[in-house]
Amino acid sequence: MPHEPSRGNSAADVRDFFTPRAADWDRRFPDDGPAYAAAVADLGLRPGDAVLDAGCGTGRALPALRAAAGPEGTVLGVDLTPAMLDAALREGRDGFAGLALADVARLPLRDGCLDAVFAAGLISHLSDPRENLRELARVVRPGGRLALFHPVGRAALAARHGRALTPDDLRAEPRLRPLLAGAGWRLESYTDEDTRFLALAVREVR
Repeated sequence: MPHEPSRGNSAADVRDFFTPRAADWDRRFPDDGPAYAAAVADLGLRPGDAVLDAGCGTGRALPALRAAAGPEGTVLGVDLTPAMLDAALREGRDGFAGLALADVARLPLRDGCLDAVFAAGLISHLSDPRENLRELARVVRPGGRLALFHPVGRAALAARHGRALTPDDLRAEPRLRPLLAGAGWRLESYTDEDTRFLALAVREVR
């Protein structure tokens, strides 16, 4: 599961952080598969839907996303770090989705082309959270859905890194709700437990 980049959230910083960790990323977190599958189930995809895994990393969510969208659906995975996409290819996850090197700040997708976005561990790595979440809203149809996911909750993740939770954590509900609202999303449900973090939002009709 993603740690916090050590220097910042520019594209270069994120690549510098993840590149040396990509090769053994899945081996470091071998038991996350069921948590990813459960989060994808809660996203509520229907057969034929078009879904983006934003910041897909090694593509751990892609098999579950493909199963939910079905063979007639469209599943895309984008990541900023070439080494993470290389790891996804080695794992054969390009068999479940189209993979592309892209920044969520500037997605190569047309307005409203998606039914949903799945984003695991993404929000803490965004360079401009409000604008980046607005870009995700741009490519999702009104009424479409967003899942912000992490396989452990905020407190468990903080403890793992030897730090305390702080009020400025973007994933805290009092911060996340208005952040999403300002970017075109309505927070629909919020779960922050030791074994999962999942915020589900709906694309507002404007």
